[in-house]
Amino acid sequence: MQQKLQLFCIPFKKEYSHLLLFLSLILITYVCYSILSPLNQRSAIGIGFLSQLILPKTTSNSTLKSYCDYSYGKWVWDETRPIRKYTENCPFLDPGFRCQQSGRQELDYQKWRWQPQRCNLPRFDAAEFLRRIQNGRIVFAGDSIGRNQWESLICMLMQGVSNQSTVYEEHGNPITKHNGYLSIRFHEYNLTVEYYRVPYLVMTDRLPPHAPPQVRGVVRVDTLHWYSEKWIGADVLIFSAGHWWNKDKTTKMGYYFQEGGNVNMTMDVMEAFRRSLNTLKSWVMQNLEPGKSHVFFRSYSPAHYRDGEWNEGGHCDTNTKPETDYAKLEPEPLHNILISEFAKQMEIANQKVQFLNITYLTEFRKDGHPSSHREPGTPPNAPQDCSHWCLSGVPDTWNELLYANLLRIGFRTETRNWKLP
Repeated sequence: MQQKLQLFCIPFKKEYSHLLLFLSLILITYVCYSILSPLNQRSAIGIGFLSQLILPKTTSNSTLKSYCDYSYGKWVWDETRPIRKYTENCPFLDPGFRCQQSGRQELDYQKWRWQPQRCNLPRFDAAEFLRRIQNGRIVFAGDSIGRNQWESLICMLMQGVSNQSTVYEEHGNPITKHNGYLSIRFHEYNLTVEYYRVPYLVMTDRLPPHAPPQVRGVVRVDTLHWYSEKWIGADVLIFSAGHWWNKDKTTKMGYYFQEGGNVNMTMDVMEAFRRSLNTLKSWVMQNLEPGKSHVFFRSYSPAHYRDGEWNEGGHCDTNTKPETDYAKLEPEPLHNILISEFAKQMEIANQKVQFLNITYLTEFRKDGHPSSHREPGTPPNAPQDCSHWCLSGVPDTWNELLYANLLRIGFRTETRNWKLP
């Protein structure tokens, strides 16, 4: 390190001083980021925001030509394509995501298209997706951001159905965020697209005997939610977690972490999250067929509260365009490092698990939230919603990435003969 620092002491001609200062600032910035960020070098280059700048300079031209990461690129204004292929009249949208019906008049947030850096996203073809997934099951499991994506995919797929009245909730349940389990059946294709509300993925439970008085409940990091029995046999599984893995929704609420019969009062939230992912890893290896089930773990979806947190007057209602200032992007969430490592371990174990990285592209979209345009009946002084997303909107792009990754791995390329149920 001392030898490297001595480079700054080499005498330069005066006319090179500005160049030296510029290069020094770049080096210092990168070194500081590497020290202060929780990322390791591989993560910073592989999934962090810095990869947008680093990869093109450190990768050979031949590799660059064949390499395409759909997760990195830019949002481009595009009025030539249809705004979206579904509207808020889609019957499976939660009222909280119907921003126009809740008073939002500015619709520019629907006219931005994600353009990957070195390639193009395949056009989402609902009919082709339905053909490939016929007689199958798609499962979403996780928090309410996963529900956002689930509703988006249902409405996108409905555009490929000849008779939309043949798409229905198979148990007759209403589409409400209070339901923990919903299953939409596409009768023409004998397909179900299911959602399971499991914010932690693992179980939450009542107090074990002799628990300390400040413990109101526990998160059992070694026990997957009992809903997991229903996930077995699914063709595509999309897991999402992270927004509940923080102090505000665990220890500050009196929820601590339990393994076996013991409550650990000192376990860090991120360590608990890591252990819960190990629990999910064991379940995947024991219960899913590697040749049948394709697993995606979606990365953290950024919130955009400004001037305070959600319960401190934070807002996003003044945002009408994507962010263009890279300096205002948040650091890579630690959740993503743990999730990507989970996916890597599964890949080594020959399981079909992919890290669906949507964090970078979503970080720009401060304009896509419901903000103050929440569901009818919301009190005027209620906190703004700068976590979830208007539909149609940003989660449609997540599903375009999901579809593109399935195409890339040749998901169900064979022709299947099948009959209506």
